[in-house]
Amino acid sequence: MLQEAGASAVAVRRPAELDAIDGLVIPGGESTTMWKLAETFDMLQPLRMRIKEGLPAYGSCAGMIMLADRIEDGVAGQQTIGGIDMVVRRNAFGRQVDSFESDLDFAGERVHAVFIRAPWVESLGADVTVLGRCEPGDRIVAVRQGPLLATSFHPELTGDVRVHRYFVDMVREL
Repeated sequence: MLQEAGASAVAVRRPAELDAIDGLVIPGGESTTMWKLAETFDMLQPLRMRIKEGLPAYGSCAGMIMLADRIEDGVAGQQTIGGIDMVVRRNAFGRQVDSFESDLDFAGERVHAVFIRAPWVESLGADVTVLGRCEPGDRIVAVRQGPLLATSFHPELTGDVRVHRYFVDMVREL
């Protein structure tokens, strides 16, 4: 998706590799596993530092959880990279069987969104901009704070490159 949006993509697995990138995508997956692996491979602190220094980052689904300053319904001791002044509720839309698809407005454009055990934003700080909401309950599912972008849905599963292009454009503007 990043290549289709006009960017070069490389895998980042070690702290030294963070110096060679202009932006970072934190994908979906399982947030507790991502946290544990980030600790095991000594990535948590370097990621926090680069985010604090202004590295643009986009997190989808579990990536949204990882970019949240605070989480609800996490496992005991679960940590995040942080950076976005928000509280995110893990698995807020339900279990795997509750996964769904929905059309929603994202940054002024109508997109099709795929939600898989997705989080939602419970609350956010004054500097966070809401980019998308979803039913039921008009839940916040896309936000931006400075160089950080997060969605609770998986745009890569739709083949629609617009969310990734939005992020690539953010990186180029900074």
